[in-house]
Amino acid sequence: MDIIAFEDFLKVDIRIGTILEVNDFPKAKKTAYQLKIDLGSLGVKKSSAQITNLYSKEDLIGKQVSCIVNFKPRQIANFLSECLILGVYNDNKDVVILHSLKNIKNGEVVS
Repeated sequence: MDIIAFEDFLKVDIRIGTILEVNDFPKAKKTAYQLKIDLGSLGVKKSSAQITNLYSKEDLIGKQVSCIVNFKPRQIANFLSECLILGVYNDNKDVVILHSLKNIKNGEVVS
């Protein structure tokens, strides 16, 4: 484990957003969804997420998630991913997304 300074952590901009749209992503190398996420004042951002094993498209619509919004956008096949949804790998190596149990205003900073 690498130790970082608290100032390094502060550089990571983590926000709450609501998933508005979920589409299949057939051109991805690994099975994934294309998501559109409402991040409040930051607008709607796109993200590719390998979360198809645990979540149906219907499960995700309206779910609030934690996203890193200040990574450089990443081209994945024919899709530009603009933010990264945070999650944890379970014992089966599936991603369990981190989400809020209470409604939070979209775009709020996670601290």
